[in-house]
Amino acid sequence: MPDHVDQILEQWAEQRPDLDASPMAIIGRLKRLAQLADNELRRNFARHDLDAASFDVLATLRRSNAEHSLTPAGLMRSSMVTSGAITQRLDRLEARGLVSRKPSETDGRGVQVTLTAAGRQLIDGVLPTHLDTEERLLAGLSKPERERLADTLRALLESLGDKTD
Repeated sequence: MPDHVDQILEQWAEQRPDLDASPMAIIGRLKRLAQLADNELRRNFARHDLDAASFDVLATLRRSNAEHSLTPAGLMRSSMVTSGAITQRLDRLEARGLVSRKPSETDGRGVQVTLTAAGRQLIDGVLPTHLDTEERLLAGLSKPERERLADTLRALLESLGDKTD
């Protein structure tokens, strides 16, 4: 069944038959998928008075170690939040009592960011609804299809230099 991206490809084939627009079949669908997924995830986060970046910071702290504590640099490496967003995000989360910042015991200039009890309670409450949302978004794929897609996307990301430290 043709989709929106197929229509775009047909239009380019008519208007510019000299170009191979086939990369748009993948990139266009990835972009549309990301928009649909972001909208659904954003809606779920809003029900918990969070945004995606705040959720990511809280989730990163929750899964990171037994102390649920990292440096701001460690948060950047372990999360999907940019360096410019970290300070602003931490300010907001600290103001809400969800994280605390304390001087590092090992580095006099450093800071440790720690998930508070309220932050842990919030992320523990949001995580199940987040996973339910992701499950619903992927419901159209079988388990083997999901595994193949995850492997393919991992390979593409690695080919673009997106690797863990």
